[in-house]
Amino acid sequence: MTVRVSGKVVTPTGVIRQGCVELDGDRITAVAEYPSIRDGHWIVPGFVDIHTHGGGGHTFTTGDADAARSAAAFHLGHGTTTLLASLVSSPYQLMRDATEAYAPLVKEGVLAGVHYEGPYLSAVRCGAQNPDFLRDPSVDELSELLALGGGTVRMVTLAPELPGALAAIELLVSHRVVAAIGHTDATYEQTGAGIIAGATVATHLFNGMRGPHHREPGPVFALLGSPNVVCELVADGVHLHQGALAFAAGVAGPDRAALITDAMAAAGMPDGGYELGGQPVVVSDGVVRLAGVDGTPGAIAGSTLTMDAALRHTLAAGVSIVDACRMAATTPARAIGLGERVGSLTPGLRADLVVLDDNLNVVRVMRAGTWLDR
Repeated sequence: MTVRVSGKVVTPTGVIRQGCVELDGDRITAVAEYPSIRDGHWIVPGFVDIHTHGGGGHTFTTGDADAARSAAAFHLGHGTTTLLASLVSSPYQLMRDATEAYAPLVKEGVLAGVHYEGPYLSAVRCGAQNPDFLRDPSVDELSELLALGGGTVRMVTLAPELPGALAAIELLVSHRVVAAIGHTDATYEQTGAGIIAGATVATHLFNGMRGPHHREPGPVFALLGSPNVVCELVADGVHLHQGALAFAAGVAGPDRAALITDAMAAAGMPDGGYELGGQPVVVSDGVVRLAGVDGTPGAIAGSTLTMDAALRHTLAAGVSIVDACRMAATTPARAIGLGERVGSLTPGLRADLVVLDDNLNVVRVMRAGTWLDR
């Protein structure tokens, strides 16, 4: 049975002001202009978040399948129809347990895969990652985890300057797993070596990286300048100044800039104390930081962002709604190899869409042709 959703339809190439998305079952069958339709709500593609640790009081970082299901449901309510469950730096056994626990959720479609953010990260740039769990990349360890997951693991973040990192990147790429560069103190040249080895994503660009300098451009310039790298951007007004967001989006363009939340369990929850990767964190005015031993706030520890809010921040930075939607859906989907399934309002793709009011607040969410009951 054909279903029609009408309004101001945002496609990868423009806005159809009097538009309609037609779908049959779980697939989009047509996107077209309908002159009889008057301006309605915005119809945008379902968001694709390739980096999130939890939300709604639930976390992905402990390997609990029930908590993962609840966290995914929270973000679905904010328009995220495709999502990777991101771990933080963890002991090997926890990585095994989480991979096993989340494999059924990936097969079910609740999750699009698992993202290991660590533990193969720089101690100098670890940010809120637990330093007790950091270690050099291990091809043997990764090989066991990839075999255990059977396609569950979709992305791994590592620092390319560490011993064994380039071999690890080559292993990941050979298994069709995305290698991402992040939490790194690499030089420009070391970052370039990681890109040559096959890394194609920059984990939350600027954050957790050696800062750029005109005599030592470091990883930021190398990643922004590479035509093969998609740069994650945390558009929450905390991780990035709006000027930095606009600059990075302008340099990378919508085909290489991907909005992420980097959210943790406190997203959608009150301020207060939480936990991330075995470390206490404190949320104040919606900003997450490590709890300092002397009461002084520590490093930024994820966010309380949702993808609909990220879209609003990006528009406020001067990015057009067409480009912002590509950054929130089309580009991240392509970055993790799902661009032919989800990420845009295009015939043949899964019927994932978000209805937004004129203030870009979520009115309704559809995933795979089914409306979410709010």
